Amino acid sequence: MESPFEVLGIPPDADDGEIVDAYRERVKEAHPDQGGSTEEFQAVKDAYERLQNGYEPGDPLPDESPTAEPGSETEQAPPEPDDPLVEFLNFEVLEDHGWALEDEDLFEKAADANLRSSDFGRFYVDPNDTLLEAAEKNGFAWPFACRGGACTNCAVAVVEGEMPSPASHILPPDLTEKGIRLSCIAAPVSDDAKIVYNLKHLPEVSELLLPASRFEQASSTD
Repeated sequence: MESPFEVLGIPPDADDGEIVDAYRERVKEAHPDQGGSTEEFQAVKDAYERLQNGYEPGDPLPDESPTAEPGSETEQAPPEPDDPLVEFLNFEVLEDHGWALEDEDLFEKAADANLRSSDFGRFYVDPNDTLLEAAEKNGFAWPFACRGGACTNCAVAVVEGEMPSPASHILPPDLTEKGIRLSCIAAPVSDDAKIVYNLKHLPEVSELLLPASRFEQASSTD
């Protein structure tokens, strides 16, 4: 198995800034929306997490680690962080179940529907991370294209909680007033938030989508 440094393509003496930069670049390349695969995306995410948790050259990799004894201290769950906790739901499943974005009990119904972990779940958002970055760090391949607020590929609906929208973005006022945000440039500031992602299928959002291939071509000519 490759070491985390090899997965991210950096030397073992890379500093924190180089690790973050490499992760941001590799997670974009590995994203299924950009021609990567779910397996590659997960490998990049796991490599970054191991480095964040203090991995050093020569440390055993996961499949080389000794199995913890039942009841040992290593099995104890870490304390819950104080960062915002996001509960998310995939917009694609609403039609399958006859739900609507406006349903007041939408997340209660989702909790009872035995959905896949990629369609419904929770994760914390680390300080200085956007919502999209937090989703990726937790192994979720949410849609995106430009990562800079110039399209609606990464749009989400804020059902509950606060997620301020930066001034520079493509969303018209009528969408921001409805709680639509771009996950690539925004992040929750409330303790808890409920988010519906994958809004690229919503008609008023789909008008502002940008094909990933088009963005890549435009970036390569800059």
